[in-house]
Amino acid sequence: MFHRLLIATDFSDGLQRLVQFIPDLAQTGLQQITFLHCVPLKEDRSIPRVDETKLSEARQRLAPALETHLDSITVNIEVTAGKPSEAIVKAIDKYDSDLLMVGMSTHSLLNEKLFGSTTCKLAQLVAVPLLILRPQLVSAYTVEELSLRCRHLFRYLLIPYDGSASGQQLIAFIQQQAINRPPHSLESCMLCWVVEASGRAKRSLQPHLDDKQVILQKLQADLQQLNLTVNYQVRTGNAIAEVNQVALEFDISAIAVSSRHFGRLWELSIPSFTGEMIRRSWHPILFVPPSKS
Repeated sequence: MFHRLLIATDFSDGLQRLVQFIPDLAQTGLQQITFLHCVPLKEDRSIPRVDETKLSEARQRLAPALETHLDSITVNIEVTAGKPSEAIVKAIDKYDSDLLMVGMSTHSLLNEKLFGSTTCKLAQLVAVPLLILRPQLVSAYTVEELSLRCRHLFRYLLIPYDGSASGQQLIAFIQQQAINRPPHSLESCMLCWVVEASGRAKRSLQPHLDDKQVILQKLQADLQQLNLTVNYQVRTGNAIAEVNQVALEFDISAIAVSSRHFGRLWELSIPSFTGEMIRRSWHPILFVPPSKS
C-alpha cells in the first residue's frame, strides 16, 4: 500500500526495535524506510543547547538499520534536536514519506488535553497517513512475533463506516491504495457499520439495519473489483466496543479511521469516534487525514 515509511521513535515506544526487521517490512512493498529520533534541546541558563552526547547515542542505537543491504529498499536514519512534531514534519518533506509510524499509549482525552500529545498534534499537521502502534505491544512481542507483524501490517483492514463524508473519503483512499498494490500487502477488508440503539426496540431498528446492509453490500462489490476479499458486519450497540469486538473476532491487522475532529480542542465537548478509537483500542490504527478540499 505504501512505499516510503518514516518511523519516528522516542526510544520509549519500542519502535527502535524495527531496525532489526527491515527485510520483513520490505515484504509489504516498502521501497524506503527512514528512522527518525529527535533529541530535546537542553536548557543551560535558559539558553537552549544541543546535547551532542545524546545525538551520538541515538545514532548508535539506530545504526543497525543501515546494516541491511537489499536492492529493493533504501534505509535512512535521521537524528536531530528540537521539537519532535517539527522534526517529523521536516523529515516527511525531506524524504517524501507517504506513511508515518508512531507509538502512542492508551490514555484519556482529558489527560491528552492536559499534558499534550505529539500524535494528536501531528494528525493536524501532516498530510500523510499515520500508523499508530501501542508501545506496550511492540515492546512485548518476541522477535518471531514482531517479524510476522512487520510482514502483515495491512493484510486485513477493518474499516468502520457510517456514511459520513470522512467515511466516504476513507473508502476512496483504500480504493486508490489497492490499485497496483504490491503482493503480500493489502489482501482483505472488513466493513463495519454500528448502529447505536439509543433505547429503541430491536424490531424498530431492523429497517435501519437493512438499509445499512444494502449500502455495505454496494461498497463490498466495488472493493471486490480491485481483487480484494471483502466482508461486512452490521451491528448494534456501542460503536467503540463493537468495532473492537469485530477486530478480535476476525483477526484484523489494523483498523482504518479518518476524521476532521481528532486532535481538535472541541473534542472535550464533542468526543469523536476516531479519537476514542485511537486513544483506547489496542489494535494498530491507520489514521487517514481527511482531504483538505
